[in-house]
Amino acid sequence: MFMQKILLVVLCHLVFVHSVFAETSLWVVQGENSTLYIGGTCHILRASDYPLPPEFDAAYAKADIVVLEADPGEFNNPGVQRQMLAGGMYPEGSGLDTVLSPQTFEKLKRHSEASGISIAALNRFKPSMAVLTLAYVEMQKRGIDQAGVDLHFYNRAKADAKKLKALETVEEQIEFILSMGQSNPDRYVEYSLRDLENLEEIVDVLIAAWRKGDEAPIYSVFVEEMQRDFPEVYQSLLVDRNLKWLPKIEGFLRTPEKELVLVGVGHLVGDDGVIE
Repeated sequence: MFMQKILLVVLCHLVFVHSVFAETSLWVVQGENSTLYIGGTCHILRASDYPLPPEFDAAYAKADIVVLEADPGEFNNPGVQRQMLAGGMYPEGSGLDTVLSPQTFEKLKRHSEASGISIAALNRFKPSMAVLTLAYVEMQKRGIDQAGVDLHFYNRAKADAKKLKALETVEEQIEFILSMGQSNPDRYVEYSLRDLENLEEIVDVLIAAWRKGDEAPIYSVFVEEMQRDFPEVYQSLLVDRNLKWLPKIEGFLRTPEKELVLVGVGHLVGDDGVIE
């Protein structure tokens, strides 16, 4: 899952940022009278990826507040689910068979039917919803069905009665997801199908890099490719959101509490990443 140059004010003479947890994707930001932890996450993991790196547990234990991209519990809200389904579908009489070129539609049909999904079941979906459906099936086949870092600490915070905050709303996240692939659906679907063919290898590389805090593979596989191949998605999904989050993250440095901010690791690497 992240670039025009961001000019940050937060990293000024009163703030020191470093990766004290050098073995994984976790940073600490220390202000004059405040401490903030920023952790890069994988939203979906495998059973074999647990337990998580111990540095995350250490930061969670020290944190008074856990801050996530959005409230994951809201995705279980039937109203939110209906909103996403309705927003992710074309109106009657339109579908992927009319939006995609015949060649791309045929590739999608072959892939979906090989995965056990009738193309008729996907046809009314917009590109992002169709790709998400296929990705979910592929991940299930490969045992990639465990809650990721975000949901893990959300559930822990709820159980521990630890305060939770969010950087954006679930409705905003849905809007970002549904907008993907709209400007060039053929290219988006074909690119996504290639990724799905190599899903296991991509997941292996990204999760291994995330665990070790190795930014180069994360930037190369996730950020650089998106920036090059889908600059409009890169801008809306990563850059614009990073810029919107920054004032809130800066605000945490003015509170006496310790916050643990958890966002997708792709948001933290590169020149436009939150850390930089």
